[in-house]
Amino acid sequence: MAGGKLWGGRFSRGTDALVEEYTESVSYDRALYAADVAGSKAHARMLARVGVLTGAEAEAICGGLDAVKAEIEAGTFEFRTDREDVHMNIEARLTELIGEAGKKLHTGRSRNDQIGLDFRIHIAARVNAWVAGLRRLIGVLAARAAEHKETLLPGCTHFQPAQPVSLAHHLLAYAFMFKRDVERLEGALDRVLVSPLGAAALAGTTYPVDPAFVADELGFRGVFSNSMDAVADRDYVLEPLFDASLVMAHLSRMCEEIIIWANPAFGFVRLPDGYATGSSIMPQKKNPDVAELMRGKTGRVYGSLFALLTTLKGLPLAYNRDLQEDKEPFFDADRTVTLSLACMAGMMEEMGFVPEAMARALKKGFLNATELADYLVGKGLPFREAHHVTGRAVAHAEERGLGLEDFSLDELKTFSPLVGEDVYTVLDYATAVARRATPGATGPASVAAQLDALACWLGATGDGS
Repeated sequence: MAGGKLWGGRFSRGTDALVEEYTESVSYDRALYAADVAGSKAHARMLARVGVLTGAEAEAICGGLDAVKAEIEAGTFEFRTDREDVHMNIEARLTELIGEAGKKLHTGRSRNDQIGLDFRIHIAARVNAWVAGLRRLIGVLAARAAEHKETLLPGCTHFQPAQPVSLAHHLLAYAFMFKRDVERLEGALDRVLVSPLGAAALAGTTYPVDPAFVADELGFRGVFSNSMDAVADRDYVLEPLFDASLVMAHLSRMCEEIIIWANPAFGFVRLPDGYATGSSIMPQKKNPDVAELMRGKTGRVYGSLFALLTTLKGLPLAYNRDLQEDKEPFFDADRTVTLSLACMAGMMEEMGFVPEAMARALKKGFLNATELADYLVGKGLPFREAHHVTGRAVAHAEERGLGLEDFSLDELKTFSPLVGEDVYTVLDYATAVARRATPGATGPASVAAQLDALACWLGATGDGS
């Protein structure tokens, strides 16, 4: 065998040192060692079940694999780049430990279906970790929302003051975004947990393998339908990366609002000291660096998704070495998503909200204008006329530096004789919020229903907090 390679029988000389460095993947795919051991043990038990291995051989292989795993976790295992990848490193060490039986482990499989199995095991575990992080964050948002059902602030469209909403309602909007992320990720597991083992290199194998047995052993939800697709497929990486990109998009939107709200011009929040930094020259500064970095790292996760999409777009069937480029983007995105979710949950737990600043902001921007228009409609004025009358009132108030609620009754009547003393109740911001009792709206009853729905969902799925 050229250079001692497990595949080197056909070669007369070893791989060039530069090529070894360029093509190796063990420097990063060693992260899959636990999945590789689990998949190999299931494969060995399957081979014994169908009579390709003896029971004693399968037992020796499984025991040897456990020993290899223990060495890796103890830090005594030597990963060698000349052995290319995690699979070859583990198999070579297994053979050193148990002898000839170790050489039989690879019967009926290829590294093509082996890596697909290993990576699917790893991705499923990481997706479940993301789900746990999302559930924790949703729980935190729901808890903070429950504290602020009566805190009001301007709700915006086009980033302009629009209508008053409760802070609880605003926070719950993010909670429901993240709930959708959980649902997407859990749905993706149906496609991640499809075992490719038994597809071998691309055409299947002549050995009487039992893919369903391996799938059951490993807790998979199905087996491949087409062997060429099984080894060429990377949808199971792309779909979680897409879902991760959406998670980061939602986190980034939330970060943007935290950054804005922390600016003294708004002053809606006080950043926790543990989640902010200072300036090397300006002693007064308290910078929202965690939120800024999270906003910036969103592009990093998008990059991982687009890197793999680009890798896949021109590949003919079946396996191509290009597919080795699927792992580092996923590993990087995983680290980013996992840490981002933990940081956001911690920051929101400690975030200081400033209801007084939010209340002051309600006085700017005529957030009760829609209430006046609706009031006039209730008095019999067609909506388009009511809209026009209210617009004139707003323009006049703006010229005088007043709010609509600051006009006297006589002044309001100059815009419409339909206005009565009861208009001031309608123009009250808390009343405006309370009147919105339709499902999903900002009114107290609707917010309470949203909180109840989230509590039931978290209880049914397991609160990660």
